[in-house]
Amino acid sequence: MAAMQKLEFFSQGESGLVVELADKIDLAVNSLVHALSRLIQAALGGMVDAVVPTYRSVLVIFDPLAIDRETLMEKIEQLYQTVSVGGATPSGGKIVVIPVLYGGDAGPDLDFVARHNNLATEEVISIHTAVSYRIFMMGFTPGFPYLGGMSERIATPRLTSPRKEIPAGTVGIAGMQTGLYPQKSPGGWQLIGRTPLKVFDPDSAEPFLYRAGDILRFDPISEVEYARIERAVLRGEYLPQVRNQAEVVQ
Repeated sequence: MAAMQKLEFFSQGESGLVVELADKIDLAVNSLVHALSRLIQAALGGMVDAVVPTYRSVLVIFDPLAIDRETLMEKIEQLYQTVSVGGATPSGGKIVVIPVLYGGDAGPDLDFVARHNNLATEEVISIHTAVSYRIFMMGFTPGFPYLGGMSERIATPRLTSPRKEIPAGTVGIAGMQTGLYPQKSPGGWQLIGRTPLKVFDPDSAEPFLYRAGDILRFDPISEVEYARIERAVLRGEYLPQVRNQAEVVQ
């Protein structure tokens, strides 16, 4: 079992508590964040309104009438002592396969990413699709996944001047990270492809296709496949590929 760092607590208003687990960002720390988040939700669900995992901390929104801050901190400390950090992948999550059309109008920065890293565009696609990406946290816009695990071989700086509008479903790279724009928005990431999936639907009973702690895999598709999937999505007939995390093969 990996060494466990002492928790630090920070107040976030009258009903918020930030629980910081470490001073670094890595897979082991993030696994611990998600494990602790699940325990807090399961054990204290009646006293907390929300549990939000991030890279290295957990935000707990609690009901001050149900539990005071000091008692909450004590209970979280106790739960933390029961967390096993022997495995890197938290249980209970899922794997979501994201079909992506790379390059061209869908990924206008793919050629730049390739040139920046002295690679062919086909190599960038191969490297990008070879990895299972953990969703470390969600943020920026609803449904935007910050993903861990991208190869440094395709790391590329952000744009010097952000775009005012990026189409929903666009996949990008910024530094050592890759992510997916769930809705039309501005952004400064290098755009390498686009998925026809609707990964965020505010009108759905379950608005998000994935959540923090899940795993994403990108699957390269052709223009013909993109058009076929896009039509099926519009008709409500496309079922995304979703599996249990236990099936992941690195």
